[in-house]
Amino acid sequence: MAHLKTLKLAHAEPVHAQADPVKRARDKVVEGLFEQKRAAEAKLAGQHYAPTHMVTRKNEAGERIQLEQRKRFRNGWFENAAGQCFFALRYAGKAIELAKGKNAIEVGEFAKLPGIIDTLIQAVNAGELDAQLAAAAAERGQLLRKTAA
Repeated sequence: MAHLKTLKLAHAEPVHAQADPVKRARDKVVEGLFEQKRAAEAKLAGQHYAPTHMVTRKNEAGERIQLEQRKRFRNGWFENAAGQCFFALRYAGKAIELAKGKNAIEVGEFAKLPGIIDTLIQAVNAGELDAQLAAAAAERGQLLRKTAA
């Protein structure tokens, strides 16, 4: 007991996971946008971008081990038939409609893309896309419920 007396004891409770669905959606979109920005910057630098994450698998002996595996990644930018560069923000499996009938941002030259992504991050954090994110999540939920039934 003499050892415990040397420690500073306190009553503490852990912080629970984020229960606010709007905040969780914003965080998820911002995380994806940061990843798109890293990929765009790597392309500008002439490097290959290959994100990885840790997965748990069973080895031959049946033991659970953690491995680093390449993550699925889809570029958010694309070119149209005329060669113009565009960026589409995706959430819940679909492109988000940023304004009525407009689902992409015209980038122009590719070097401007990281700045445009920064502007999108600020817009998401300010809550400018909350309605579109909520609608996309609700639509995705309806689709998942239909396939599960």
